[in-house]
Amino acid sequence: MLATAQERTQKLTLNAYLEYCEETDTRYELVEGKRVPMDIGSGKHGAIIKLLEFQLDNQIRDLNHDWIALSQGAIGLQSPRCGRWDTVRIPDVTILPLSQWRDLQHREAIIALNEPPPLLVIEVVSESTQRTDYRAKRAEYSVLNISEYWIVDPLAASVTVLTLVDGWYEAERFVGSEFVRSQTFPHLTLTAEQILNPLNFDR
Repeated sequence: MLATAQERTQKLTLNAYLEYCEETDTRYELVEGKRVPMDIGSGKHGAIIKLLEFQLDNQIRDLNHDWIALSQGAIGLQSPRCGRWDTVRIPDVTILPLSQWRDLQHREAIIALNEPPPLLVIEVVSESTQRTDYRAKRAEYSVLNISEYWIVDPLAASVTVLTLVDGWYEAERFVGSEFVRSQTFPHLTLTAEQILNPLNFDR
Protein backbone atom coordinates (compact mmCIF):
# COMPACT_ATOMS: atom_id res chain seq x y z
CA MET A 1 0.00 0.00 0.00
CA LEU A 2 1.56 3.30 -1.12
CA ALA A 3 1.26 6.36 1.10
CA THR A 4 -0.28 9.52 -0.35
CA ALA A 5 1.66 12.80 -0.27
CA GLN A 6 -0.48 13.96 2.64
CA GLU A 7 0.16 10.72 4.57
CA ARG A 8 3.91 11.00 4.00
CA THR A 9 4.06 14.50 5.52
CA GLN A 10 1.60 13.86 8.36
CA LYS A 11 3.32 13.55 11.72
CA LEU A 12 2.56 10.54 13.88
CA THR A 13 2.73 9.62 17.52
CA LEU A 14 4.48 6.36 18.40
CA ASN A 15 1.15 4.53 18.72
CA ALA A 16 -0.09 5.85 15.38
CA TYR A 17 3.19 4.80 13.74
CA LEU A 18 2.83 1.25 15.10
CA GLU A 19 -0.75 1.04 13.83
CA TYR A 20 0.28 2.36 10.41
CA CYS A 21 3.13 -0.14 10.06
CA GLU A 22 0.71 -3.01 10.68
CA GLU A 23 -1.22 -1.99 7.54
CA THR A 24 1.65 -1.87 5.02
CA ASP A 25 4.48 -4.09 3.81
CA THR A 26 6.81 -1.10 3.49
CA ARG A 27 9.23 -0.67 6.39
CA TYR A 28 9.52 2.82 7.84
CA GLU A 29 11.69 4.42 10.45
CA LEU A 30 10.00 7.19 12.38
CA VAL A 31 12.03 10.41 12.60
CA GLU A 32 10.51 13.17 14.72
CA GLY A 33 7.03 11.99 13.82
CA LYS A 34 7.69 11.60 10.08
CA ARG A 35 7.71 8.24 8.32
CA VAL A 36 10.96 7.65 6.45
CA PRO A 37 10.76 4.64 4.09
CA MET A 38 13.69 2.27 4.36
CA ASP A 39 15.40 1.47 1.06
CA ILE A 40 15.49 -2.17 0.00
CA GLY A 41 19.22 -1.71 -0.55
CA SER A 42 21.51 -3.42 -3.03
CA GLY A 43 22.05 -7.15 -3.16
CA LYS A 44 25.45 -6.59 -1.57
CA HIS A 45 23.83 -4.69 1.30
CA GLY A 46 21.56 -7.65 1.98
CA ALA A 47 24.41 -10.15 1.64
CA ILE A 48 26.47 -8.28 4.25
CA ILE A 49 23.54 -8.35 6.68
CA LYS A 50 22.98 -12.08 6.11
CA LEU A 51 26.68 -12.86 6.63
CA LEU A 52 26.83 -10.87 9.87
CA GLU A 53 23.68 -12.44 11.28
CA PHE A 54 24.99 -15.94 10.46
CA GLN A 55 28.50 -15.35 11.80
CA LEU A 56 27.38 -13.62 14.98
CA ASP A 57 24.85 -16.35 15.72
CA ASN A 58 27.77 -18.82 15.40
CA GLN A 59 29.80 -16.71 17.82
CA ILE A 60 26.90 -16.63 20.28
CA ARG A 61 26.65 -20.41 20.14
CA ASP A 62 30.40 -20.85 20.64
CA LEU A 63 30.35 -18.48 23.62
CA ASN A 64 27.34 -20.32 25.05
CA HIS A 65 25.46 -17.05 25.56
CA ASP A 66 21.67 -16.80 25.69
CA TRP A 67 21.64 -14.17 22.96
CA ILE A 68 20.27 -13.94 19.44
CA ALA A 69 21.26 -12.06 16.27
CA LEU A 70 18.29 -10.47 14.49
CA SER A 71 18.27 -8.75 11.13
CA GLN A 72 16.10 -7.22 8.42
CA GLY A 73 14.07 -4.96 10.65
CA ALA A 74 13.05 -7.49 13.28
CA ILE A 75 13.65 -4.94 16.07
CA GLY A 76 12.89 -1.25 16.42
CA LEU A 77 14.45 1.10 18.97
CA GLN A 78 12.64 4.08 20.42
CA SER A 79 15.15 6.88 20.10
CA PRO A 80 15.98 9.46 22.77
CA ARG A 81 16.05 12.13 20.03
CA CYS A 82 14.66 15.28 21.57
CA GLY A 83 11.54 16.99 20.40
CA ARG A 84 7.78 16.76 20.57
CA TRP A 85 7.54 13.81 18.17
CA ASP A 86 8.83 10.27 18.54
CA THR A 87 11.69 8.65 16.62
CA VAL A 88 12.10 4.90 16.03
CA ARG A 89 15.25 3.42 14.49
CA ILE A 90 15.40 -0.02 12.85
CA PRO A 91 18.99 -1.37 12.84
CA ASP A 92 20.21 -3.76 10.14
CA VAL A 93 21.46 -6.24 12.77
CA THR A 94 20.63 -6.31 16.48
CA ILE A 95 22.05 -8.53 19.23
CA LEU A 96 19.63 -9.15 22.10
CA PRO A 97 19.41 -11.47 25.12
CA LEU A 98 17.02 -14.30 24.33
CA SER A 99 14.93 -13.40 27.38
CA GLN A 100 14.33 -9.92 25.97
CA TRP A 101 13.45 -11.33 22.54
CA ARG A 102 10.91 -13.68 24.15
CA ASP A 103 9.32 -10.72 25.96
CA LEU A 104 8.70 -9.08 22.59
CA GLN A 105 6.85 -12.03 21.08
CA HIS A 106 3.37 -10.82 21.99
CA ARG A 107 3.68 -7.10 21.32
CA GLU A 108 5.26 -4.74 18.83
CA ALA A 109 8.99 -5.45 18.67
CA ILE A 110 9.95 -1.94 19.73
CA ILE A 111 12.41 -1.55 22.61
CA ALA A 112 11.16 1.41 24.62
CA LEU A 113 13.31 4.00 26.34
CA ASN A 114 12.65 2.48 29.77
CA GLU A 115 13.79 -1.01 28.67
CA PRO A 116 17.33 -2.44 28.54
CA PRO A 117 19.15 -1.53 25.32
CA PRO A 118 20.44 -4.10 22.82
CA LEU A 119 23.91 -5.51 23.40
CA LEU A 120 25.10 -4.45 19.95
CA VAL A 121 23.62 -2.86 16.83
CA ILE A 122 24.98 -2.76 13.28
CA GLU A 123 24.11 -0.44 10.41
CA VAL A 124 25.20 -1.16 6.84
CA VAL A 125 25.72 2.15 5.04
CA SER A 126 24.07 3.04 1.74
CA GLU A 127 24.26 6.35 -0.11
CA SER A 128 20.91 7.44 1.36
CA THR A 129 21.83 6.58 4.97
CA GLN A 130 25.50 7.59 5.19
CA ARG A 131 24.98 10.84 7.08
CA THR A 132 22.36 9.34 9.41
CA ASP A 133 24.45 6.26 10.25
CA TYR A 134 27.61 8.25 11.06
CA ARG A 135 26.04 11.21 12.81
CA ALA A 136 22.44 10.94 14.05
CA LYS A 137 22.44 7.25 14.97
CA ARG A 138 25.87 7.47 16.56
CA ALA A 139 24.55 10.16 18.91
CA GLU A 140 21.22 8.44 19.57
CA TYR A 141 22.71 4.99 20.21
CA SER A 142 25.20 6.41 22.69
CA VAL A 143 22.41 8.09 24.65
CA LEU A 144 20.53 4.78 24.61
CA ASN A 145 23.61 3.29 26.29
CA ILE A 146 24.19 0.66 23.59
CA SER A 147 27.66 -0.58 24.47
CA GLU A 148 28.78 -1.35 20.90
CA TYR A 149 27.75 0.01 17.50
CA TRP A 150 29.21 -1.08 14.15
CA ILE A 151 29.08 1.00 10.99
CA VAL A 152 29.75 -1.28 8.01
CA ASP A 153 30.46 1.01 5.06
CA PRO A 154 30.86 -0.52 1.58
CA LEU A 155 31.20 3.01 0.15
CA ALA A 156 34.31 3.72 2.25
CA ALA A 157 35.45 0.06 2.27
CA SER A 158 35.64 0.10 6.07
CA VAL A 159 34.10 -1.29 9.23
CA THR A 160 34.00 1.08 12.20
CA VAL A 161 33.44 -0.35 15.68
CA LEU A 162 32.27 2.19 18.23
CA THR A 163 32.63 1.22 21.89
CA LEU A 164 30.85 3.14 24.63
CA VAL A 165 33.28 4.61 27.19
CA ASP A 166 31.96 6.97 29.87
CA GLY A 167 28.90 7.82 27.79
CA TRP A 168 30.77 8.50 24.53
CA TYR A 169 31.68 6.29 21.60
CA GLU A 170 35.34 5.62 20.91
CA ALA A 171 35.81 4.56 17.29
CA GLU A 172 38.21 2.08 15.72
CA ARG A 173 38.21 1.74 11.93
CA PHE A 174 39.16 -1.48 10.15
CA VAL A 175 40.00 -1.93 6.47
CA GLY A 176 41.26 -4.65 4.15
CA SER A 177 42.77 -7.70 5.87
CA GLU A 178 42.55 -6.20 9.36
CA PHE A 179 40.59 -8.32 11.81
CA VAL A 180 37.57 -6.53 13.26
CA ARG A 181 37.95 -6.27 17.04
CA SER A 182 34.84 -6.41 19.19
CA GLN A 183 34.45 -6.36 22.96
CA THR A 184 31.09 -8.10 22.62
CA PHE A 185 32.59 -10.87 20.46
CA PRO A 186 36.26 -11.12 21.55
CA HIS A 187 36.91 -14.32 19.55
CA LEU A 188 35.61 -12.98 16.25
CA THR A 189 37.88 -13.81 13.31
CA LEU A 190 36.39 -11.75 10.50
CA THR A 191 38.36 -9.23 8.50
CA ALA A 192 36.89 -6.02 7.15
CA GLU A 193 37.35 -7.37 3.63
CA GLN A 194 35.41 -10.55 4.41
CA ILE A 195 32.51 -8.56 5.83
CA LEU A 196 32.47 -6.13 2.92
CA ASN A 197 32.70 -8.87 0.26
CA PRO A 198 30.40 -11.55 1.67
CA LEU A 199 30.02 -13.55 -1.53
CA ASN A 200 33.78 -14.20 -1.55
CA PHE A 201 33.74 -15.44 2.03
CA ASP A 202 34.44 -19.16 2.45
CA ARG A 203 32.17 -20.42 5.22
